[in-house]
Amino acid sequence: MTILFTKGLSVAGRRALKTALAGLLPRARFSPAPGGLELSGPDPRRLADAAPAIENLPGVAAVKLGMAEACPLACSRRAPSRRPMDFSRGPVFIAGPCAVEDEASYLASAAALKAAGAHALRAAIFKPRSSPYAFQGIGWAGLRIISKAKKLTGLPLVTEATDTRQVERLAAVCDVLQIGARNMRNYELLKEIALSGRAALLKRAAGSSLRDWLLSAEYLLAGGCRSVLLCERGDLPLHDGGLDLELMTEARRISGIPVLADPSHPAHDRAGALRLAAKALRAGADGLLVEASADPLSARVDGRHTIDIEAFRGLTGK
Repeated sequence: MTILFTKGLSVAGRRALKTALAGLLPRARFSPAPGGLELSGPDPRRLADAAPAIENLPGVAAVKLGMAEACPLACSRRAPSRRPMDFSRGPVFIAGPCAVEDEASYLASAAALKAAGAHALRAAIFKPRSSPYAFQGIGWAGLRIISKAKKLTGLPLVTEATDTRQVERLAAVCDVLQIGARNMRNYELLKEIALSGRAALLKRAAGSSLRDWLLSAEYLLAGGCRSVLLCERGDLPLHDGGLDLELMTEARRISGIPVLADPSHPAHDRAGALRLAAKALRAGADGLLVEASADPLSARVDGRHTIDIEAFRGLTGK
């Protein structure tokens, strides 16, 4: 933690400030820093709680927490004790249609995707949408369908939870609970998923910083989640797609948490999704979360950027 002094703080003022800081954080160590003090020593988790009180002390202009202090668990680089997918053998591919629409089409896609190299299935039965009139998934009727797909393929299910009330029931069937970009800052949902006993896949919200993203991961880890995956979803569908591959690479470096890329949502179309997928893999993504199905042209939602089985096979090299 860096504590910056107000301009012109006197020697007596600095002494008084150090005394007050020692009272707030008794085991802290202080060392000089440009324009202030560098504080180290106490449990990093105490620093975030103490920061507002420190900012309120006379003579303090600002308090800055480093990334490892703000997100000590997310930046610890410890391997989670369990994970439903093996990242040690190369990129992991999670694939499936944007949403489960009916049993026949989903099971056909699931079987074909496994044969084409998928390591896990996208299994979305709830879909948050901007318009209240747009298709928002088939809901609980889809749980039986994705359960069948799991038995048919033996692949783990990755399912988005959009509400705290869904978590317990989804966790009974699904292997990874996804937090979508819109819910990255839904802290009550993060806490509930952390308690579920399932792995969590956390998408980055559009426009959010690396610190924002890792703080949300910190909620999951602090809440007891033993396996977290990050997913770079991008910002806006710009001319080159909205994936922030530099930020993705930095997240991998700082945290040691596996980081996947979602090339589908930032893309305008199937060709764009494939191009972004290839770029993400070249940039070092630990895997892809990609929309793929046996019949993209019949998709009720996001068919335009859903790739077919042969295109998916080209990504996996299967």
